[in-house]
Amino acid sequence: MAETNISVDQDQLICPVCLDLLKDPVMILCGHNYCKKCITDIWDQDDQKGIYRCPLCKQSFTPRPVLGKNMMVAEMVEKLKKTRLQATPLPASSADPPADPPASVHTGSGGVQCDSCTEIKQKAVKSCLECRSSYCQNHLEQHENLFKGKKHNLMDATGRLQEMICPRHHKMLEIFCRTDQQCICMLCLVDEHKNHDTVSTAAARTEKQKHLGETQIKLNQKIQKKDKDIQELREAVASHKRSAQTAVEDSERIFTELIRSIEKRRSEVNQLIRDQERAAVSRAEIKLERLEKEVNELRRKEAELKQLSETQDHVHFLQSLSSATVSLSGSTDGYSVSPHLSFDDVMKSVFQLRDKLQQFCREETEKITEIVKTIQVIIAPEHETRAEFLQYFHPFTLDSNTICSSLRLSEDNTVITSTSCNYRYPNHPDRFDYWIEALCIESVSGRCYWEVEYGGNEGVHIAVAYKSIKRKGKSGNSRFGYNDQSWRLYCCNSSCSFRHNTIRTVLPVVSSHKIGVYLDHSAGTLSFLSVSDTISLIHRVQTTFTQPLYPGIGLQNNTTVKLCRLNM
Repeated sequence: MAETNISVDQDQLICPVCLDLLKDPVMILCGHNYCKKCITDIWDQDDQKGIYRCPLCKQSFTPRPVLGKNMMVAEMVEKLKKTRLQATPLPASSADPPADPPASVHTGSGGVQCDSCTEIKQKAVKSCLECRSSYCQNHLEQHENLFKGKKHNLMDATGRLQEMICPRHHKMLEIFCRTDQQCICMLCLVDEHKNHDTVSTAAARTEKQKHLGETQIKLNQKIQKKDKDIQELREAVASHKRSAQTAVEDSERIFTELIRSIEKRRSEVNQLIRDQERAAVSRAEIKLERLEKEVNELRRKEAELKQLSETQDHVHFLQSLSSATVSLSGSTDGYSVSPHLSFDDVMKSVFQLRDKLQQFCREETEKITEIVKTIQVIIAPEHETRAEFLQYFHPFTLDSNTICSSLRLSEDNTVITSTSCNYRYPNHPDRFDYWIEALCIESVSGRCYWEVEYGGNEGVHIAVAYKSIKRKGKSGNSRFGYNDQSWRLYCCNSSCSFRHNTIRTVLPVVSSHKIGVYLDHSAGTLSFLSVSDTISLIHRVQTTFTQPLYPGIGLQNNTTVKLCRLNM
């Protein structure tokens, strides 16, 4: 019978706020029961007004009533819970495992839980900024009925509710401080943000939204440009691959022709040697046969003379001697052997041909290698504005131990001038003794950017070089751009060019007298840029750097160059 009564009255055991079984039930002065937490949370929001109402009958109370536990209702709730527990079906057999307990959360993947659900948490659909709670659809309807007319501010349940509450004062973040660029609550405004420039979060959102719109437009423009760059780069890569394949095929064909030509020349030389061998040997063998016959005839006559000399018949001796002398008078022919018996001179010529071909191939292959290195897919600098390059800016100082004797240093070794004077600097192994050049003290092994400004009637050589570059003599080994140890850009009023390992590349004339240099050592890129109101690429090199690089300056007469210092 008790179960029947509990069943009939169980609707009275539901909290009107959370729509669940009462937890720690309390009854207020009008007779309605609530969970202690539910009614406490509602009345906490009414503290500023000083008037406390019943959410159901709207009866008001002043002062705030003291809440006491409703023991009778609490006992009924406990009995109802026990009845539900006893009504739960048992497993089919003792061997079967116990059934899984009901899920405590039912919000789906990534959902926000309803704060009012107690047993099975449903997925919240809205969050109330005033109540600071999230509600499922059922509890949201109950919330709207309870606070009808109060216009509580609702938002989609995203799980960000706590982010909208001041962690210090536990009030809503309703104000934006322009001074500190952060959201604050009303209590923050009268405390640490007093006298700051502040607006409502709605007004700040409007301002930021406008700026965001401009940023989005710029971002969209950049995306479009990058998309265009991607398309151009893809096309360039495809073209580069096709060109490389054609070059490989042509190179294979040409080298095959060269090999065939050398094979043909080898066969011709071998055939020529063999033909000469046969002709010379044939003539020699004919002469050899004739000589052998003459030798046999002479030996026969020698035997006759010996026999005659041994005869005792004086008359026979005298008569035979005269005929023997006559026959010997015709045997006086002789042959001389040619001094050119070997083909040593031929082999010397072949060796010389080999050495010349190897030297020629080596020199031409080096030229081809340098030309191949200049063929790049990316033809633009890594950055587009001077500000982007300046993030890698590094100041440099000229090394007084490297400057040529006709150069004058000034302004803390950042300015160098070419003159007709000889300053008779002390001898030093690092000093350039012929070319009007100098290197900096600092080396570059990562990303670096610097700027050089020049003036005067003549041009300037802006270079980077390995420390191992030669310093003595007037050969190309110690001159920027004329060896494999250095890379240099030459600029003057009428011409501009790039040179490395003696190979010269003619470039368009640059009007600006300020040149920027960007080096990415690990990537093997070296960029020269014209710096004025805008920045533009003059020339870009893609190679492999095997040593740290040092900035270098080369001058002509009456020219001044300054390594720029920036106010960063």
